[in-house]
This record gives sequence, C-alpha cells and structure tokens, in this order.
Amino acid sequence: MKKEGMAAYYVPTNDFHGSEYMGDYFKCREFLSGFTGSAGSLIVMEDFAGLWTDGRYFLQAEKQLSDTEIVLMKIGEPDIPKIEEFLAKRLSDKDKLGLDGRCVSKGFIDKLIKAWKPKNISIEGGMDLVDRVWKDRPELSFHPIWELTPKQSGRTRDKKLSAVRTGMAESGADAHFITCLEDIAWILNLRGNDISCNPVFLSYLYIEQDACVLFGNKGAFSEEITSRLAGDGIQILPYEEVDTFTKNLQNKKILVDENSVSWQLLQNLSSCTLIFGENPSAIEKAIKDETELSNMRKAHEKDGAAVTRFLYRMKQYGKKMAAGNLEEKPITELLAEKILEDLRKEQEGYLFQSFEPIMAYGPHGAIIHYSSSEETNAEILPGQFLLLDTGGHYMDGTTDITRTMWIGKDEDLTPEQKKHYTLVLKSHLALLYAKFPKGISGMSLDGLARGPIWAEGLDYNHGTGHGVGYLLSVHEGPNVIRSGRGKGKVDVVPFMPGMITSDEPGLYFAEKYGIRLENLMECVEEETGFLGFRPLTLAPFEKAAILPEMLNKNEKLFLNDYHKLVYDKISIYLTEDEKIWLKKETQPI
Repeated sequence: MKKEGMAAYYVPTNDFHGSEYMGDYFKCREFLSGFTGSAGSLIVMEDFAGLWTDGRYFLQAEKQLSDTEIVLMKIGEPDIPKIEEFLAKRLSDKDKLGLDGRCVSKGFIDKLIKAWKPKNISIEGGMDLVDRVWKDRPELSFHPIWELTPKQSGRTRDKKLSAVRTGMAESGADAHFITCLEDIAWILNLRGNDISCNPVFLSYLYIEQDACVLFGNKGAFSEEITSRLAGDGIQILPYEEVDTFTKNLQNKKILVDENSVSWQLLQNLSSCTLIFGENPSAIEKAIKDETELSNMRKAHEKDGAAVTRFLYRMKQYGKKMAAGNLEEKPITELLAEKILEDLRKEQEGYLFQSFEPIMAYGPHGAIIHYSSSEETNAEILPGQFLLLDTGGHYMDGTTDITRTMWIGKDEDLTPEQKKHYTLVLKSHLALLYAKFPKGISGMSLDGLARGPIWAEGLDYNHGTGHGVGYLLSVHEGPNVIRSGRGKGKVDVVPFMPGMITSDEPGLYFAEKYGIRLENLMECVEEETGFLGFRPLTLAPFEKAAILPEMLNKNEKLFLNDYHKLVYDKISIYLTEDEKIWLKKETQPI
C-alpha cells in the first residue's frame, strides 16, 4: 500500500462473478484476517483494520479475530457505519483507495463515490495487492464440466436461450453479458465443480440474437459437449480472453446485471451503451418447471430418509450414553457430520454436500453459521441440543434442512428449552402453512413468520428464507423472505408458483444453545388469487421438545398432517427398527 501510495485497501468476499461462495483462489479476506465465514469485507489502513460482517457471524468473528488487531464491525448494529460512510469520514482529499476491480461491483463503487463527495478521493481498481503477499495462493479451479440429460433439465438450451433473448429484446438490448455462474450453468444445462459445494464452473456468457460466446477453460469441456454446444450455436473461447473481447466491443446496447458484473468489466465496456437490469434468466431459473419440481421432490424423499436415519441413530446413541453404557464411545461433531454424509452417500444419485455442514452441539448452536473444526470439535453428550443444518446435491436436485434434536433422556429437557423449541416450531408452521394473495413478497411474509417469537419479546438475527436452486446454489434469488434490516435494498419480487424457498426461523442464546428448524417449500396456487406453500423437506421434528399446550388447534393440525406426510413418504426407506421409531415420533399430538 505504501509503495502504491494507497491510504486504504478494500478486500471483499467475492470472486470475478459476484458469487456468494467462491473457490480457494478468491479467499483473500480469509487469508488476511483468519475469519472463515462466508460473508464479510475487510478494510486495511495504516493505523486500522476492520472486518464488516452480519449477524450470522458475530460470535464466530469475535472468536476468530480475538487475537488480532482487526476490529469487528457488526453490520446493522447502532453506531456501526457502513463501509462507504467509514471511508468517507477517514479518508482525506486526494487520498487513494485500492481494490481489485475484478472482485467489486458497480453498485459498491457508486456508493463510495456518492458517500465521499465533494472530496477528491481516487480509486485504483487494478491492484490485486493480496496476490503480492500470498505466496502459496491456490490456482484457479477448472474441473471437468458435465451435462444434464433431458430428464433432468426439463427445458432445452435452445428454449432457455430463446427466453433470455426475449428478455433482452424487451429491455431494448441487442446483447447480454452474463457473469453469474448459476445463471450460465442453468441456461446451458451444464454443471461443474469449480466452487466447493456449488456445481458451477468458472465462465462468462455473451449472448446476441444470433450468436453466443462462452468463455471457459477449453480443457474442462469434453469433445461431445463441445460439439453439442457448437450445434446449438455456442462458441467456446478461453476464460482469460474475456478482457480483450469486452474491450473490443463497440457501439452495442448491452444488458448487464450491476449486482454481479464487476466494475472492471464495466470499464472494459465503456464504448458500449449499458442497460442495467436483472438477468432475464434469474426469474426463469427461480420458477421451476414440472420436470425440475418432480425431480426435487424425489431428491427430498431420499435426503429425508438419510436425515431421519441419522436422527434415529443419534437418539439411540444419546439414550445409551445417558444410561451410562461404558462401551459406547462419544460421537464428536465432526464424526456426526461423517455419519450423516455416509448415510447420504447410500442414496441413489447423491453427489456431494450443498454447503459446508453445521453440526453444532450445545453452546455451538448459538453461533448461527458455526463450522466445526479440529480445534472446536465437541463431544456430543447427553443433556444438550444438537443443531444440524446440512444439505446435499443429488442428480435430482438440491436439499437444505435444519433440525434441532435433544441428546439424552427426554425428561431432562427443561421447561425453558421446551418453550423456546415450541416457539420456533410455531414460527415455522406459521410460514409453512401460510395462505397469501398473489403479488405478496418475502418482506411481508417475514413478519408473519416472526410473529410468535416477537410476541415473547424475542427475535433472530438472520433472514427467514432464501430461494434454492435446482442442482445449483443452495442460496438462489430473487425470492427471499427477510425484513432487510441492516441489509440495504430489500428484494420485492412477488412469490410465484414453482419457486422453492426455505423456512428457517430460530432462537439463539449465547453460551447456552441454539434452535433452528428449516424445511424447503414449494410455492403453489391454493385457489383463485391466492398462493401457499407445500413442504418438500421430509424429516420429523423433536417431539419430546414440543409443548402441546402452546399450540393452537390449527398448529396441531398442521404438525400432525406434516408428520403423517413424513411417515408415509420416508418409512419405505427404513429398517423395521427405524420405522417403529419414526411411527412413534410422528404420532398425532
């Protein structure tokens, strides 16, 4: 920074594509700070270093930053300025801010420029300073790419490209430049493995009405896929040629999504007229067709069977430990992760995890996005909750489920623990069985889900629901259920039939425990003018932790109907002992 005359340097959690998760090459913020959460931005100055992250990671960041000079800046908390506000206050006239413009969005640059007017602060966007100090930095990842079959994809590439081109024309553009990896994978019916837990591949896609160029590593494509792409009018160019290609474009009207395209690429396109708008593929991708929905239902049956078998095994283990069985060896968080992963691997078509698993015992459950490691790997012993938030990618689709189970004797559950569990369940059911008019967005539904928890003067510091991709990212917009507190702009895209969204309220008590319950839901048409949800996720709730007297008549009906569905769908996958246990756990209350 001194050599380049920089007063501050900005390190986001981002790659060249605006991805939520990224390959090891792009984990610059993690390399510099030691903070391993999936969201956060680092500001480095001569006399200050600060990490901005959201409520999901406050406890985790406090621990991981405790032995450093880095200050934790809790997004959304009182007196914590936004990054652009902080820089506007700390930087002086003619100071220089450095950043890697390939990993920063136009929207963020606009916020910076607006915040520090009328100061004459410059931005140097061509500096990857982390690369100069990260001596053993991993290489860019280019794994083999594979293709979905017609039975998996539903719509063909040709139909998806046609829909995108229609959206281009409606926006007044004669070309569309896409950097979002999930959109590219969905449009082309291709998948890869360049980002852990995300079946995408590093690429860019440029579309005109009569031409299409895919930038990627040619060695990642088989001859068969290359030939089929060519047959669909898609040319493959090397990934690194995207800079030269975009700089050479002249006088085009190009549609770009400013939330995913990098600032650097926009500078390359300065000779073109840019039309900013969401990728037409985003909403097309979010509304699953019947092939995708049918396959997703199959994936959730298999995944539900694996999770249910895990719950049964951990229940038997907990009872033996509580009874003092000396032959039973303690199961740790990491071992529990392996047990569940092995059960998923037994299911037909299982590929790999859809995100890094959360297996959080006792106080670890209060860390919203806890990740067990060799240093934190707790033994799972009787007398505590175990929170498991996990998911998988199957050839049929993507899953994401959270259950909080009790380890040990049921009678050891305290009234307070039962109350908190039942509150989270009430919130979960309020959303899962909601009926609402067409045109309603997730911002309205968020308050509906939080109602039972708010009534007790409690709350949780994360969103209530996120969209889920079809054999793609486990976090997929534009459908989302959250209030927007501390997050800036809130998406107001209305729910539509075919969208798949999570339902995951929770309660967290530092140093004690956390409770979260999550199902994925399919948005369906209930009756003329009204929509609702249908559960996709299939696994029992913790019956011993439910206080029936806290549930009203409808809530009991909803819970009993759901548990009947679980037994009917899952029991066929189970052994006789597992089936007997599930029958008991799903008895009506």
